[in-house]
Amino acid sequence: MYSITSNIKTSNPYAQALKKKGKPLFVPFVVLGDPDKGQSVQIIRTLVESGADALELGLPFSDPPADGPVIQEADTRALLAGIRMDDCFDILKEVRTFTELPIGLLVYYNLVLQRGIEKFYRDCVESGVQSVLIADLPLEHAEEVLPIAKAQGIAPVFLISEVTTDERLQKIAAVADGYLYVVSYLGVTGVTNALLEGKTRETIGRARHYSKLPLIVGFGINTPEQVAAAVQAGADGVIVGSRIVRELPNISKMQSMVLELRAAIH
Repeated sequence: MYSITSNIKTSNPYAQALKKKGKPLFVPFVVLGDPDKGQSVQIIRTLVESGADALELGLPFSDPPADGPVIQEADTRALLAGIRMDDCFDILKEVRTFTELPIGLLVYYNLVLQRGIEKFYRDCVESGVQSVLIADLPLEHAEEVLPIAKAQGIAPVFLISEVTTDERLQKIAAVADGYLYVVSYLGVTGVTNALLEGKTRETIGRARHYSKLPLIVGFGINTPEQVAAAVQAGADGVIVGSRIVRELPNISKMQSMVLELRAAIH
């Protein structure tokens, strides 16, 4: 078995949240700036008030390869509203005025490079971000990012799935922090309902041999039944994005959906 040592921080906010709650975490996802700057803050405030245990927030991008049509439309709405990177960090700073929940970003590498890697991670620190998942950056090409992220105290999050080999899991576990994002099926977000029985359970079981980080499941989780199935498969948390974003900009309908999904954690 692989030895777990230096990649685990005692200050890991996701592990702390999990320990404090004593139950798996409910982690909603929305795109920053969707449908505009003011409503985006209101939407995130509603997620917090509705019982989110952590937040995963996306930076709008014109060509997000890991996302399905619902998130793509949210990206487009934000970009058409004039939302740019500076606006996203402004929103994050405002969010930090009303919550101490763990905040993670889901981004694409083009945005990080455009900002400048060091500036991007400094901006993350200044706006209260605690983890970053660069969805299209494989481990083999992350050598330029990892030292800067860790120097700034930002946890690098990586995707794992049923096709991730044990050898690769071991390599990811050696550098990852915050949590591991367990992809429940192979494809883009929100298109196919996740099948959360054997393969997800097996992926979680294998990952636990190599990492003590929380294992949070996402992709294709659209119903309370699927949230409950992810928990039954051994997940430490569940990320739901497209199903929540689908209700926007109707914040009332979004809140009802969030409350229903969150209740299934129990």
